[in-house]
This record gives sequence, structure tokens and C-alpha cells, in this order.
Amino acid sequence: MSLKDAALLVRENAYAPYSNFKVGAAIRSASGEIYSGCNVENVAYPEGTCAEAGAIAAMVAAGEQELTEVYVVASSPQPVPPCGGCRQKLVEFGKREVKVTLASVEGSETETTIGDLLPGAFGASHME
Repeated sequence: MSLKDAALLVRENAYAPYSNFKVGAAIRSASGEIYSGCNVENVAYPEGTCAEAGAIAAMVAAGEQELTEVYVVASSPQPVPPCGGCRQKLVEFGKREVKVTLASVEGSETETTIGDLLPGAFGASHME
């Protein structure tokens, strides 16, 4: 299965009764495995979970800690970028040059990288 197919498939499982804005994300780990996640809303809005965070959590739960490619899809006129928090999560588990494809359900795609999504990212080197 491709990252695109995995993201489109998991997007259908999103729990978005308040916004009706379903998002699916799929990531490929260093081992080549694909992990996916969808947004999960909560009536207390800040308590929801983004699709990217869900995919990363699935990867970590499986024992992996490095992602090598990302695909995010939503039903929007233009491809939707990850929120700020998810950009930081992507930086935590992927190198700056990791390809990120942002897509709309209708088929529009934009390719970027983790580094381009979050230039000047706060990283582990700042903690030394």
C-alpha cells in the first residue's frame, strides 16, 4: 500500500463530529513500515489529536523512532499543512530533508520537507 492510499483510507476513520474536517496522515518509518493516523476531535477542543500525531504515536508504539516520509490529506480546496505542534513532532522523529506531501482529497498535491515546514526548529541540540 502507498502512503497516499494509507492516508486516504485512515482519513475515513477520523472522528470529526464538530468540524467535519477529516484529516489522514501516513508515515513511512526507517524500516519501511507504514503507520497511519487520523484526527480525533473532542468537545473540549484542545483535547483532540491531530492525524500526524496519531501516526507518529503508532510508529513509536510499534518500537520505531525515525520517519522517512510523510503524507497528509484532507478535504480542502488546497493541500493542508500540519499545525505548528505537529511540525515540531515531525522534527522530533524525522530529518530536515524528509519529504512531506500535503494533499487534498480531490488530488492536488504539494511536496515540501520537514525543514521547510519548520525552519529554525527547536531541537535536541538546544538542550545540551
